[in-house]
Amino acid sequence: MKLYFAETTMSWKTCAVARHLQLDIEFHRLDLMKGEQRTPEFLAINPNGKAPALVDGDLRLWESNAIMCHMALKAGSPLWPRDHAQVEVIRWFDWSSNHFSRFAGELFFEHVIRRRFGLGEPDRKVVEEALGYVRRHAGVLESHLSDRRFLLGDTLTLADFAVATTLPYADEAGIPLDAFPAVRRWHDRLMELPAWRSPFSDPVTG
Repeated sequence: MKLYFAETTMSWKTCAVARHLQLDIEFHRLDLMKGEQRTPEFLAINPNGKAPALVDGDLRLWESNAIMCHMALKAGSPLWPRDHAQVEVIRWFDWSSNHFSRFAGELFFEHVIRRRFGLGEPDRKVVEEALGYVRRHAGVLESHLSDRRFLLGDTLTLADFAVATTLPYADEAGIPLDAFPAVRRWHDRLMELPAWRSPFSDPVTG
């Protein structure tokens, strides 16, 4: 397998899962500044021109949640459950995409991507609106995690990787984690995983 990635939120979770599962996989960093995501070779893998993307034999797979599921299936890992808990994971995938990570991702874009690519100052109106939604949805997460170690209870699943994918950038992106102590504790727990802490570095163990 070959995993194409860039140092962004969606690649964070896919690279973290690949390293956590200790898969036999080749990591290929895309240089977004050089436009490597728009080359004909990469567009043949992901016509959307975005990272991450996975090649596994004849399979060309894009979209980060699908990539995580495929890797967990290959590894036979309980990160992707085989029982009704699978439905719960899908629910958190959808919730993250449509609510929490959607607006946290806007903060990431305004505060991190704009600066990284020289796109000017953050749009204050976008930031204020996104902050309102992030606080609202973080409140849902806070309540859910008040008596749980992970999103599905005591068991780490792909749901945790998906929902937390913007949080390693919380300080840089202006995501107000300190206002949500249960969310902070949950993410601190994820940061104890070497693969989550350093998904873009050399392979990790432990």
